[in-house]
Amino acid sequence: MNPQLSAVLLGVVEGLTEFLPISSTGHLIVAESLIGYRDTAETFTIVIQLGAILAVVFYYWKLLLAKLGGLFRGEQASVRFWLNIVVACIPAAVIGLLFEKKIKALLFTPTVVATSLIVGGIILYIVETRRATAGHQDNGLEPDLDSITLRQALWVGAAQVFAVLFPGTSRSGASIVGGLLSGLNRVTATAFSFFLGIPLLGAAGLYSLYKARGTLSQVPGGTSALIIGTVVSFVVALASVTWLLRYVSRHDFRGFAIYRVVAGVVILILLAVGVIQNA
Repeated sequence: MNPQLSAVLLGVVEGLTEFLPISSTGHLIVAESLIGYRDTAETFTIVIQLGAILAVVFYYWKLLLAKLGGLFRGEQASVRFWLNIVVACIPAAVIGLLFEKKIKALLFTPTVVATSLIVGGIILYIVETRRATAGHQDNGLEPDLDSITLRQALWVGAAQVFAVLFPGTSRSGASIVGGLLSGLNRVTATAFSFFLGIPLLGAAGLYSLYKARGTLSQVPGGTSALIIGTVVSFVVALASVTWLLRYVSRHDFRGFAIYRVVAGVVILILLAVGVIQNA
């Protein structure tokens, strides 16, 4: 397939799945296998995440500027907002830095992705079912980021570690489950997961771009493909974030949980029949 067309398709996949609790990494691995895309520099899929992250920055730019200004003025709510983000990001960042190479070498396979999708889907379904049984009523609520405590941020940070260790778990999915288990409502947990993606994925994308600065020509399609993929990812992610916030204010995540399980089973079937390769 033409590298630029591949960049468009993968940009759409990244933008659609980055902030949904269904694993962008898993979908990208499978999509690359299906279209025969081979990123020899292992740069493309990480860099185009920057487009998705920029979409969140664009969507929340007023709030981010207000919180940044509040931080410099010493406002308690703003200080707590940024502290919660730092605390929630530390566990995943540390594990990622320590074990990145081993995880990529051993676990970035369709089999691991499929298994993580299924297990994560079952966990998400159980969590949402128990919350419904307990009588939680989240419909119609708005994000309340100022109510997040340091303990809840730690819960979310610990949950994100599983997404780092097991590709296919979904960073957003893990952080949302951590938020729900800590007592956050659906909309607040979802919005908080958006903000956590800014430093985690933004740093990963910029670092990857810096490391590969001398080998960008090895990326299929070169710099133009990177730009195309990033721009497409930005546009699609912006639409995805807007839709997801509306959706979770009226529905729970059990639909996504079922999708994860089905997607995982489909991947295992495709592996069994040889449509995609476990490599």
